[in-house]
Amino acid sequence: MAKVTTPHFANDVGAEKIFVGVRELQCMGARAPYDHPHVFLDMGADSQILCPYCSTLYVHDPRLLENESDPRDCLVSLAGEATA
Repeated sequence: MAKVTTPHFANDVGAEKIFVGVRELQCMGARAPYDHPHVFLDMGADSQILCPYCSTLYVHDPRLLENESDPRDCLVSLAGEATA
């Protein structure tokens, strides 16, 4: 069975939009202790998706890698590991 990683993103900066290099992600709102339930979001064939908890709009940007976001530092973890 292939190991699938789903990156977690947080919106500590309060951005309206976060550009990401993936179409499947987990939104956690802000980092703990201000997070909301970590919700899995799948854009499918669309290029954007709205988090139902915090209303952050995630927009797929194919120029970004799976471990990148704009604004920077919104990526919390990839494959269960914290990023520096």
